[in-house]
Amino acid sequence: MLAKRIIPCLDICKGRTVKGTNFVNLRDAGDPVELGKLYSEQGADELVFLDITASFEERKTFTDLVERIAANISIPFTVGGGIHELKDVERLLKAGADKVSVNSAAIKNPKLIDEIALNFGSQVCVAAIDAKQTDEGWRCFLNGGRVPTDRMLFEWAHECCERGAGEILFTSMDHDGVKQGFANEALRRLSDELSIPIIASGGAGAKEHFRDAFLEGHADAALAASVFHFGEIPIPELKQYLCDLKIPIRL
Repeated sequence: MLAKRIIPCLDICKGRTVKGTNFVNLRDAGDPVELGKLYSEQGADELVFLDITASFEERKTFTDLVERIAANISIPFTVGGGIHELKDVERLLKAGADKVSVNSAAIKNPKLIDEIALNFGSQVCVAAIDAKQTDEGWRCFLNGGRVPTDRMLFEWAHECCERGAGEILFTSMDHDGVKQGFANEALRRLSDELSIPIIASGGAGAKEHFRDAFLEGHADAALAASVFHFGEIPIPELKQYLCDLKIPIRL
């Protein structure tokens, strides 16, 4: 069995790391370069950088900040936000990203996933999906959770997989920042139905929540922000806890 991954996430707004609850009420969480360096040294398996207002503000991701973070870490690095065309992908890969995460632009133009996979390989393309539960089921949202779409989580995830995405990063907007655990039922369905890795996002508040995402949600990786940024769960301690439970993890 492949090792499960622990992934800190840097949500970036105006050059600073921020964290909110249910995608709103953002508060400052520190310097992204320093945090990225710290997580790399602590043994995080990967790092995700999301420029959370790039799509909403209709601008490109901050390339210089990506370069500075990449220069200070030694782990795989995924960058998302404001990626609309292949030139954006090329620019970020040159800046030091190993993968790119596409969300709003992919829903508006699904062929973007095909193009990234064809030109750079499926392993470079992470399809990020922000969804929340509605009366009709899990609905996908655009622009950092601001705009509802007519796409539903499971059918869109299947399409992303078929188009060549290498991974799905699923964030439950209902669980984001609430620290009551991940959306394990939805995670399990995604993991069981799709042939590509699923990254759980939204809801981490205790070490047990990571355990549940892996054992109940069948997730391949678990992403979190505030519990790492504010020192609530040290990454080495979390990894040792999971290892003690016989969950495959890299120490």
